[in-house]
Amino acid sequence: MTDLKTLLSDPNSRLIAPGVYDPFTALLAEQAGFQCLYLSGASIAYTRLGRPDIGLVSVSEVTATIELITDRVLLPLIVDGDTGFGNAMNVQRTVRSFERAGAHAIQLEDQSFPKRCGHLAGKKLIPADEMAGKIRAACDARKSVRFQIIARTDAIAVEGFDAALDRAETYVSAGADVLFIEAPRSIDQMQQITQRFTDRIPLLANMVEGGMTPLKSADELHESGFKLVIFPGGIARAMLRQGQAYYASLRANGSNAPFQDNMADFDELNDVIGLPALLQHSKHYE
Repeated sequence: MTDLKTLLSDPNSRLIAPGVYDPFTALLAEQAGFQCLYLSGASIAYTRLGRPDIGLVSVSEVTATIELITDRVLLPLIVDGDTGFGNAMNVQRTVRSFERAGAHAIQLEDQSFPKRCGHLAGKKLIPADEMAGKIRAACDARKSVRFQIIARTDAIAVEGFDAALDRAETYVSAGADVLFIEAPRSIDQMQQITQRFTDRIPLLANMVEGGMTPLKSADELHESGFKLVIFPGGIARAMLRQGQAYYASLRANGSNAPFQDNMADFDELNDVIGLPALLQHSKHYE
């Protein structure tokens, strides 16, 4: 397995990190051929709590999810660490917890707590100097420099685009490994970001269906200067539509027969999750 730092350092790599929220979705993404994965805090809220992304998920719930995913798949896992779950000391504990659980990177944002999804209105920010301290704390807490610190600013929606660029400069100086300026509102803003930072630090672009940022393909974003493109909540939205259709059909028909062509059968599911290989492996211990 190639680690995330190596992938980010490769001038020829163009990374797409699909959003996952549990070992099953992580396994499907790995089987699809991706090089790395993104564990979305929003998707944990959606799927573990059935709630929106407004700061309800705890650090222990995220860590437990990391442990389950990294026990099942080998791909580098980028983890949304929200605000770090507190001040700089909390950030250090969160970094140690995530790294120990098997994550390859933590994403930290400059919102106050409780935070909100980056594409929701009503966000509030902590001072830029406080966020810089959190970034330095994260860098000091990691056991290995291979563990990447992704700094995210939500300032565009709160303080404006120029302030977001200023905050980004502060976070780069504080030692961030990757820069994430959340929710640019136009192609022009995205171009200004890449023109200013591409040659200095890997940039992350976030594609949220229905969000504030114009939707572009990963190829287009890579061409413009973004190193890493995440699609954090796409799988949750895809599962929502499929789940609604399935339950509606079952309720209407009292049977899965009308929906059967849209479902995997018993053997297909077991093949995907590795039952034959696991049974064969277990014979070694009989």
